[in-house]
Amino acid sequence: MTKFIGTGTALVTPFNAQNEVDVVALKKLVNHNINSGINYLVVLGTTAETITLSDQEQQLVIDTVVAENNSRVPLVLGMGGSNTHALVQKIKATDFSHFDAILSVTPYYNKPTQEGLKAHFSEVANAAPIPVILYNVPSRTGVNMLPKTTLEIAHSHPNVIGIKEAKGDMEQIAQLLSSKPEGFLVVSGDDATAYQTTLAGGSGVISVIGQAIPAQFSDLIHSALKGHSSEANRLNEQLQDLIEAIFEEGNPCGVKALMNILDSYPLQVRLPLIPASVELQNKLKNSLGILGSLVS
Repeated sequence: MTKFIGTGTALVTPFNAQNEVDVVALKKLVNHNINSGINYLVVLGTTAETITLSDQEQQLVIDTVVAENNSRVPLVLGMGGSNTHALVQKIKATDFSHFDAILSVTPYYNKPTQEGLKAHFSEVANAAPIPVILYNVPSRTGVNMLPKTTLEIAHSHPNVIGIKEAKGDMEQIAQLLSSKPEGFLVVSGDDATAYQTTLAGGSGVISVIGQAIPAQFSDLIHSALKGHSSEANRLNEQLQDLIEAIFEEGNPCGVKALMNILDSYPLQVRLPLIPASVELQNKLKNSLGILGSLVS
């Protein structure tokens, strides 16, 4: 699945002043990412605040991105949940004709065991008509899918083609890389360690900050894919403060603030999230000032 090697971005959902989906800003975002060299886009991931979107709004986002993309880059559709049966029914009812894979996060809040995770993703894989990328993000879901579990799922279901691993634990990454099936993708879901994962043999990243600075973050990841460790380390060091800052008040509050500073995207998020504080916005501006022409 070479189409998912490189830099993918988990698109935010822009909201206008009336707290409605801002279609114009979403189209602008899609084009900015594609024109800046992003390899693929993730639609309705957790960064999109999907849990706050109605079914009609979710379809609007899908229709907007599909039309604006116009088959230029591969598209991944986020589909996860804590009710396995409901998720499977939704997968069966979804038109995937414009999508290349599903990104499915581990169930959140109910904290299944490792056996429960295997059973859940077996149901997802059996129902999915297109490839599935697993998504492990324990800081948000309350459960860590262990490498052994991920690999057992991958070996049992050939249509499970990879994992977005967002624990930020390089030992966990190493275990996945050492025992994965041939062609299985280990994709970083943690911007701070994405270059390390890629240098270690990973397939790149599904990024948050990448949509705000797509050219710069793509340069970092592609340097790592080529094994240019000194260049990747240099680029990562330049971006690290900015990466850390965007997550200080939650996601996507920080990246939306950064996008607002760089190109006047709306700051709005939906409750229970609130927009980035003035203090964080000033911190982001200061970090950008230090970077200078790198992100201009």
